[in-house]
Amino acid sequence: MSSANGAAVTVVVIAYNDAEHVAEAVASALAQGDAVGEVVVVDDASTDDTPHVLAQLAAAEPRVRVVRRAANSGGCGTPRNDGIDAARHPWLVFLDSDDVLPPKAVDTLLAVALRHGADVAAGLCIRRELPGGREIPWQEELFTTESVHKGVAGRPRTLWDTLSVNKIYRRDFLVSRGIRFPDGAAHYEDFVFTARVYAAGPCFAVTPETVYIWHVRYGAGQASISLRRDRIQNWQDRVTAHQQVLEIMRDSGDQDLLIAAQTKFLEFDLAVYLSELPQRTPEYQDAWWRIAHEHVRAFEAEAVRRASLAARWRTEVLLGRERTTAGIRRLAELAAKPPRLTPPYAGDRRRPLWDEAGSSPEGTDEIVLDGLADTPVTLLPFYVLGNVRAGRRFVLELRLADLYGRAAHAGPEQATVELRHRVTGAAHRYEAAWEAEPGGDGWRAVVTADVTALCEGGTITTWDAWVTLTFRGGESATRPLRAGSGLRRLVRMGRRGRVLLLQPHATNSGCLAVRVADGLSGVRRVVTGRAVRRVRS
Repeated sequence: MSSANGAAVTVVVIAYNDAEHVAEAVASALAQGDAVGEVVVVDDASTDDTPHVLAQLAAAEPRVRVVRRAANSGGCGTPRNDGIDAARHPWLVFLDSDDVLPPKAVDTLLAVALRHGADVAAGLCIRRELPGGREIPWQEELFTTESVHKGVAGRPRTLWDTLSVNKIYRRDFLVSRGIRFPDGAAHYEDFVFTARVYAAGPCFAVTPETVYIWHVRYGAGQASISLRRDRIQNWQDRVTAHQQVLEIMRDSGDQDLLIAAQTKFLEFDLAVYLSELPQRTPEYQDAWWRIAHEHVRAFEAEAVRRASLAARWRTEVLLGRERTTAGIRRLAELAAKPPRLTPPYAGDRRRPLWDEAGSSPEGTDEIVLDGLADTPVTLLPFYVLGNVRAGRRFVLELRLADLYGRAAHAGPEQATVELRHRVTGAAHRYEAAWEAEPGGDGWRAVVTADVTALCEGGTITTWDAWVTLTFRGGESATRPLRAGSGLRRLVRMGRRGRVLLLQPHATNSGCLAVRVADGLSGVRRVVTGRAVRRVRS
């Protein structure tokens, strides 16, 4: 029951050694308005100044209630369960101590849940990268319009939303079905919790409004679990959590949900790690490959059939080949968004092959890139390389590889390069015509960029490079440019004698980006290293 003043929601905040950020999180929950009857902060036995900060918050605001654990649980699940037990209101929202709720988030979620009689309502989460400020919507395609669903089987893509924090829950729904987070040091606890929610068949509502701001702090002293992918234990933890997800789906008796959960793993989880695998040590790669192979080989054949072309090809290579350095590099490109297939291209247009005669655990079976010949040109995994040429101007030389004859058949005519501002999305466009390479194995185009247009008043900006391929029939395909040669610092003179420093570089996913420092102060920051760090994308 809600109280007389209309309060209906308990916001559960979990905190551990986060005195720096927890007050902002609590303030964002209190600012939601009268619908929030209480903010229960579960302190997981912090050893820093967090208890003092929370005591001050509770003394100043009667809606703040602190639950302090005597011993650290080792994870996020147990303190969230404590919050469920302590809650006094019929609706629950979860919030991490280093994130915030945007204004009206609770009102929005509660209204859509009540409007549709839902047990659970979800909204859009924005992933905000700090300190840069770039904002990336999480699974944006799931939150395009308001809708309601009786269970999630009719909308299996819902399984891609594994977050627990972008939702409101009817507490009785969770308690009556015994839905809780894994206790203790379990990682990826959200995976298991949301699987239990989905398997219980809730009336599930969706709003396109933004309801959660997920702060991703690069360079922080302690990275979140999802950012520790350089540790093989992180991959093992993710697979272990997914195994629990599959067990939950099996127990539910819904075969379609089980298959959807397996397909999601092939499409998303494998791709996230494959895209970074070339950066890992051979020992990491060997362990990763073994764990992935053992997990995926038990999947239903239908789960593979329902996957996209690129995901099917990646799965077949994982199951049908031993790990090789060259193979991992190609798989990383095929795991990019959108995927790109790098040369060499074995076989031919009628029978495209992954390789000539790869070494598989069971023999030398061919891996046919089934479906490539029939894929619309706009969806093909084209590979376009961007080489930076030194000189008085900033010149990009583009090279388009023919893809089993599909590019030649479509007839590339024009290349439009876009340099997109990493934070604001503003773009500058440059056009050039494609010219066939001698020998007929690809095409070349050259564009010259006005770098002074990329400057922003003494600041440092980063621009991501994309190219739109336009073909003879009018079809077009937009792809990120793959970083090629010429990746070094280039100093130029801008308007009125201003010094410009350009730093073309490859992102972690291998794409071309250009960092621009405008003016002597910006150049000095880059040269001294204060602004130089590995770009994550």
